[in-house]
Amino acid sequence: MEQNTKKSSWISSLIIGLSIIISCSAIAFGLAHFRSESVHTIAATGSASVDFESDLVIWRGSFSAAAYTSQAAYDKIKKDANLVKKYLTSNGLNESEIVFNSVDISTTFRDIYDDNGNYTGQEFNGYNLTQSVVITSSNIDTVDMISRDISSLLDQGVEFTSDSPEYYYTGLDELKLDLIDKASVNAKDRIDIIAKNSGANIGKLMNSSLGVFQITARNSGTGSYSYDGAFDTSSRDKTATITVRLEYDLK
Repeated sequence: MEQNTKKSSWISSLIIGLSIIISCSAIAFGLAHFRSESVHTIAATGSASVDFESDLVIWRGSFSAAAYTSQAAYDKIKKDANLVKKYLTSNGLNESEIVFNSVDISTTFRDIYDDNGNYTGQEFNGYNLTQSVVITSSNIDTVDMISRDISSLLDQGVEFTSDSPEYYYTGLDELKLDLIDKASVNAKDRIDIIAKNSGANIGKLMNSSLGVFQITARNSGTGSYSYDGAFDTSSRDKTATITVRLEYDLK
């Protein structure tokens, strides 16, 4: 009985010892493999940028009319819409570039106070109508001029509110593809220089990744970049930037 116990204990010790040896060997192999992989790759990030000018502008504005009855308010908003349309077309815009949205209507109330100045409630005070207009045009100079000078509309009694123009570029897809191509070439050139100076031979491409596009106002610098990619619409003149990272195996 005692011999069987000793034999079983010896076998258990042997199994434990072999397990430790195998585990250590696996860990050592993994570390060696990791070091080998890390030593035998080379990576670099390339970039490309281009300055360009917007070729499309979108300008939004709105005007409102107030009256005690809905019909009177509607007559006023309709008259104002005609004045706005005439102003835009007389300054060089085509009717196809102008879109009037539907009219929004709301009721207004005024506060009531008694002779002692105490608030007693509200009473109906009329209707307020608002209509917005959107101009989409490739005639950027004309829209810029119109958006900066709406004094004639105000002089005619039109309560017109103007937003800042938004500038876009219709060839953005082609521009992006060209930038990716140039950034990829730039990354490969950097890898070639590093490999040449370090006496290494480049193998096959192991990995590649594309950075986010940054479209910023021209001369705004990298401070305008964002983590998700900037997309400036406030500036007519812009700069587009992209990065590409390449990783190669070394022979």
